[in-house]
Amino acid sequence: MPRSKGRAGRPWRRARKRALEIPICWICGGEINLALPPNHRLAATVDHFVPLSKGGAELDPANLRPAHRACNSSRGNRTDYVPERRSRRW
Repeated sequence: MPRSKGRAGRPWRRARKRALEIPICWICGGEINLALPPNHRLAATVDHFVPLSKGGAELDPANLRPAHRACNSSRGNRTDYVPERRSRRW
């Protein structure tokens, strides 16, 4: 059986590209700047709506949502997470 490339292979890159077509963070509602470096806190990431640790599908387009890196990290693997939405950035 061949080894899986996980989230480094072509199927993941295609799924990530599709998920980021509309660069709006589903957690905070803010715009995602796709030009930011990957380690920036507001960089684009793809969040699994149902976390992989809770049985979510890795490449299912219905399970992938665009998110900021910081928002994705703060949500963790919780399924009951409700973000605090603000009307302005202070």
